[in-house]
Amino acid sequence: MKKIGFLSFGHWNPSPQSGARSASDVLLQSIDLAVAAEELGADGAYFRVHHFARQLASPFPLLAAVGAKTSKIEIGTGVIDMRYENPLYMAEDAGAADIISGGRLQLGISRGSPEQVIEGYRYFGYQPAEGETDADMGRRHAEVFYDVLRGQGFAKPNPRPMFPNPPGMLRLEPFSEGLRDRIWWGSGSNSTAVWAAKLGMNLQSSTLKDNETGEPFHVQQAKQIRLYRDAFKEAGHTRTPRVSVSRSIFAIMNDMDRAYFGGSGESQDSIGFIGPETEAIFGRSYAADPDKLVKQLKADEAIAEADTLLLTVPNQLGVDYNAHVIESILTHVAPAMGWR
Repeated sequence: MKKIGFLSFGHWNPSPQSGARSASDVLLQSIDLAVAAEELGADGAYFRVHHFARQLASPFPLLAAVGAKTSKIEIGTGVIDMRYENPLYMAEDAGAADIISGGRLQLGISRGSPEQVIEGYRYFGYQPAEGETDADMGRRHAEVFYDVLRGQGFAKPNPRPMFPNPPGMLRLEPFSEGLRDRIWWGSGSNSTAVWAAKLGMNLQSSTLKDNETGEPFHVQQAKQIRLYRDAFKEAGHTRTPRVSVSRSIFAIMNDMDRAYFGGSGESQDSIGFIGPETEAIFGRSYAADPDKLVKQLKADEAIAEADTLLLTVPNQLGVDYNAHVIESILTHVAPAMGWR
């Protein structure tokens, strides 16, 4: 069995060809798609977070709304850029959204991806400390956030408070029990996967990573996952960690599918650069009839290693079409893969 969810980048564009032409469209459609996915039997509704872009940005109002409108599906992010975050305020938001959802939040956090603006985190009031890179700052914010989710008191109480305090040092509220075990680190390299494992976070690995060996993307990603699991065990953590990978996978079921994705079925990995010095490898997309798709997916080593698969969806094609994309995988591919 494998958990299967969707990952929406939450794009919107005022073009007449777009099914999501405004921020209102994409937010409300995101809620509707999560409801539809739950009804279809999907396991997760995940959303990307980008700033200064016509995309989903502030995740917690959306996550809380999805939590209020659904009852079973996991609700998450992939990922929140921690360079932009106040870790303590974020912990309060996350606790509230998790309580509203009944403990279904699965928060993916990370250093973040290339930005729409230059050093956008500075506009949010954050800058790296002396001798620190922006990636270091993102990981520092993540460690603070992850630590306060323990629910331990750390703030000295006012001796003359407006309202009575519980005894001892005070913690952030609301505190949601178990949320700390549902934090994921989005890793684009082997070293950060090992770093996350030592801390005890779950692992999210997307459709790109640093090109560290020159091998096919799925082989490198599978090795990353194995390194992560070994490091998690060596760190002495007792729970079983979770690992997700994301993929663009489309079952060609009709002429509309063929028109949209029929030409991308034989795509290959590609090489590019994230930043001036980091060579990255981008994983291929999959688009084929279900029988062929099953054969292709069985050869993907990283999908086999992961316990959770996130299907990236073309959100601007609308809720109905994306529900069809999800249903096609759940009905015509997942059983043959042994995922259902």
